[in-house]
Amino acid sequence: MNTSRPAWDPNDWVKRCACCGRRIPEDREVIGISARLRRGTIRREWFAANAPQPRVKTRTTLAALFLASVTLGILGNPGTSPVQLAYTPAPPDNPLKGFVPYLRDEPTFPHSLEWDYTKLSDLMIGPTNFNWAPLEAKLEAAASRGHQLYTRFYLEWPGRSTGVPRYLIDSGLLMRRWTNTNTQPFPPAVDHTPDYEDPRLRAALTNFIHALGRRYDGDPRLGFVGLGLLGTWGEWHSHPHDQWFASKTVQREVMDAYETAFRQTRLVARYPAGPDDPRYADNVRRAIGYHDDSFAWATVHTGRKGEEWFFETRLRSSGALAKWRTQPIGGEVRPEVWECLFDEASCVPKGQEFDRCVTVTHASWLCNEGVFRGKIDGAARDRAIRAVQRMGYELHVPQANLTLANDRLTVSLIVTNTGVAPFYYDWPVELGAQDSEGRLAATWQTDWKLTGILPAAPATLWRFDAGTRALPPGAYHLLLRIPNPLLNGAALRFANQSQDQHREGWLTLGGFQQP
Repeated sequence: MNTSRPAWDPNDWVKRCACCGRRIPEDREVIGISARLRRGTIRREWFAANAPQPRVKTRTTLAALFLASVTLGILGNPGTSPVQLAYTPAPPDNPLKGFVPYLRDEPTFPHSLEWDYTKLSDLMIGPTNFNWAPLEAKLEAAASRGHQLYTRFYLEWPGRSTGVPRYLIDSGLLMRRWTNTNTQPFPPAVDHTPDYEDPRLRAALTNFIHALGRRYDGDPRLGFVGLGLLGTWGEWHSHPHDQWFASKTVQREVMDAYETAFRQTRLVARYPAGPDDPRYADNVRRAIGYHDDSFAWATVHTGRKGEEWFFETRLRSSGALAKWRTQPIGGEVRPEVWECLFDEASCVPKGQEFDRCVTVTHASWLCNEGVFRGKIDGAARDRAIRAVQRMGYELHVPQANLTLANDRLTVSLIVTNTGVAPFYYDWPVELGAQDSEGRLAATWQTDWKLTGILPAAPATLWRFDAGTRALPPGAYHLLLRIPNPLLNGAALRFANQSQDQHREGWLTLGGFQQP
């Protein structure tokens, strides 16, 4: 089992003899580790956080030295040389990242998510009465293609009938009918804005959220949930009639309900907001990520007056620049640049270049109709594929060590994240032994966690002891897999050349011989 270990002083260990445990003078210390610690090629904080706790007794000290040497690959040990695993970019349709089409069968560009809006009126037929069939149909449609769904619910959509439940309208809820001109690049259209302060509507919103969470929190078909519900398209604004938008009190009620109802499925809000925001309730300390609805158009901070609403600017002003470390960042590529984002000369506004936007936001996924329906090919498509591979997480195992002794296979792995964001769910991590006939002879469930593996951070050490007594004698490949909880969803695949080498969905770590 993998257990947490207390911090320790690496110097206390590297200055002890591997045979007797006695301290060694400074000029005779173990050269490999100490020298690399001094040069900075191994970070002290990483080594201290991951190495085993020292003991003076000979046997334990040898075990500590052995584990560090075979894991880091800096001290030799007969028959236990670390396996160096080569890098290759992970596939662009890895789960819960990349470009996202609207809900449909879309074979023209690799993806793992689909998204769709749903009217609240399609689901809510009374104060506590719901018809989940429309949402079920969408979840099942995406799942049938091996995809998770990203969903958002709305009350207002210019040019469409209202999403306010009929029972509320019949009870006298105030509805403002007006022509919304904030619809570019589409023409102005009639909108219907409800009175968000009405207690009947407020109760309906929180009742819906709690019922939604009871039914769908943790559902493997559901990737992410946008808060939605408030404002035009559920985007939390009623521009240019800001006075009609929900008060901070109503916003807090909605966010409180979502945080209570969803403890597993991740949430995203439209606008980052700090405690001093004049319009939006503080959400920085909430377990809620963000969704940039104008990606590659109004994303990167400019410092110009009138552009305070740009996404990075709001991240800065709210103190949420580091929110991506624990909560997801997604968004939608602005429709104005759908058709030309990946042209040789991209049409995005100067300073809003795609790669730059990914870097500053740490975005994991983006709704982007511009790459689907066969609209992109050739060099532009190649650029789009590379763009997807730069988004979100990319997990790589550069080194593995397998040691078999006394019917115990000790597995030590170094894991890095070469992407821009973590993976936001702790999906199960499994090991498997495949025999020479290609059969999976055994599997082991580890307690390894994914969510803490951050980009541009010290490498993560995974260690596990697997019992092999039940394995017949013979040669085996040791495999690693992160299965998708969606039964027909693709496994999370590593950025390694040996991914899928011996079994689809599994990373080959090396081989061992069971006596």
